[in-house]
Amino acid sequence: MDPSKQETNQKKASKTMAKKETQEFQFVVYNTMTQQKEVFKPKTPGKVCMYVCGVTAYDFSHLGHARAAVSFDVLYRYLKHLGYEITYVRNFTDVDDKIIRRANETGEDPISLSDRYCKEYNIDMSDLQCLSPTHEPRVSDHMEQIKDMITQIINKDFGYVVDGDVFFAVDKFPNYGKLSGQKLENNRAGERVAVDSRKRNPSDFALWKAAKPGEPSWDSPWGPGRPGWHIECSAMSAHYLSFKFDIHGGGLDLIFPHHENEIAQSCAACEESDVSYWMHNGHVTNNNEKMSKSLGNFFTIRQITERYHPLALRYFLINAHYRSPLNYSIVQLEGASDAVFYIYQTLKDCQDALLQLQEEMPNDGKPARISPDAKECISKLRNEFQVKMSDDLSTSLILTGAFLEALKLVNNLLTMLKKKQQKQQRLLVIQSLKEIEKEVTKILDVLGLQPPCSYNEVLLQLKEKALTRAGLVEDDVIRLINQRAEVRRNKDFLKSDQMRAHLQAKGIALMDVGTETIWRPCVPVQQESGIVPSEGQKVPPKPETA
Repeated sequence: MDPSKQETNQKKASKTMAKKETQEFQFVVYNTMTQQKEVFKPKTPGKVCMYVCGVTAYDFSHLGHARAAVSFDVLYRYLKHLGYEITYVRNFTDVDDKIIRRANETGEDPISLSDRYCKEYNIDMSDLQCLSPTHEPRVSDHMEQIKDMITQIINKDFGYVVDGDVFFAVDKFPNYGKLSGQKLENNRAGERVAVDSRKRNPSDFALWKAAKPGEPSWDSPWGPGRPGWHIECSAMSAHYLSFKFDIHGGGLDLIFPHHENEIAQSCAACEESDVSYWMHNGHVTNNNEKMSKSLGNFFTIRQITERYHPLALRYFLINAHYRSPLNYSIVQLEGASDAVFYIYQTLKDCQDALLQLQEEMPNDGKPARISPDAKECISKLRNEFQVKMSDDLSTSLILTGAFLEALKLVNNLLTMLKKKQQKQQRLLVIQSLKEIEKEVTKILDVLGLQPPCSYNEVLLQLKEKALTRAGLVEDDVIRLINQRAEVRRNKDFLKSDQMRAHLQAKGIALMDVGTETIWRPCVPVQQESGIVPSEGQKVPPKPETA
């Protein structure tokens, strides 16, 4: 058979098998609106429209923001993996009371201040390997869409004007509270809303705020002013996705009042407004209290990534189900860092071996022959990944079980390559390694854990972070390794063990390989709560309370 035709037939067979496997696993998501898991079915077959509420940009983003971004990035990546064409919109709030207050404190223009922090946020997202959304709209760029929607709401008698302010009349919307189950009298938006006796109902919320001295404002039919908090997302989601789209996401704290008010506004402006699935990620907590700027109990993403690799932070964030609470823990961050080091070290060793053995690999276009153990490993790996991801993105269960077994098998096969083998047996081992590595990297890619650089580079970066946490530089470790070697030559093994234990307590593991001693990061033997400095090392400054 013509080799090109054979390759085409193999591709067709592969696509057929992939399609068959996809059909066997229905993607199920938890819908906050119905409070149950539902099979995901987009409004338009093959296409998905998704809107996720972004940050109010007035400061560096914290761990809670990272969790929301990573949670929906995993969803975005998985939908891509399933073959959907996706329009993903995530907004920036750059017009808000908090931004204005911070700008007044610093003497900056509010829009310029917010623009600066939008850029800083995108740097953090890039570090965490979050893919860029299709659109990243800002409130300041969508005033016309916002004013048009407010006009529609007023014209349909759901809004009213008082002294240049425009309020939404919740009494006019009978389904108010259907997302959260909250009653009207409980409608509070925290710091964003002040008591206003001019409202017809205390639960009414602002669509437009009349201009005040020292605040940015835009002309409108009701006089100069700026938008309320909630209207921006309704207007921007409708502009980019229409009033009917598939997924609306955000943090758990946005269910009420933000998303509840979005539903009311959007339905008031367009009766046919409909979001199929409302999805919300859980809080990050610190000592079991929600981590937030307003409480001042948060760590910024930058403060964490100064000491832990961004991929270790991403691993930590997806190592719990996206809807469950995630308690900030140094122990877990250390464990995440150790886990990613093991993953990348195994893959580097595999890649190095395959590179050296490239000439031994057949290039005849035939399917790779692999060992029964490798076949079983790959089958189990695919099955576990599909079952767990299709069950409401159960990422916390993926990087255990079959995944760890696959890495263990890779290491076993690498050991086998060091032994003498017949040519056919050796070829079987080489091709088994190649196929397992391919499957493992596919999973890492969907989870956003496949590094953007070489495995060697990311391992060096992880080691550098470990040295930072230990308050050491590599020369210090090499010096201690040399001192320990001298102690061992003098057969003072007790002192040798004490020196090893001293470094291990700082997160540096020494490994004796033949006559050589090498080091790698490890989980420190002793842990204390919070970010604890080593001798001579400063704690990151506590963020300002916002």
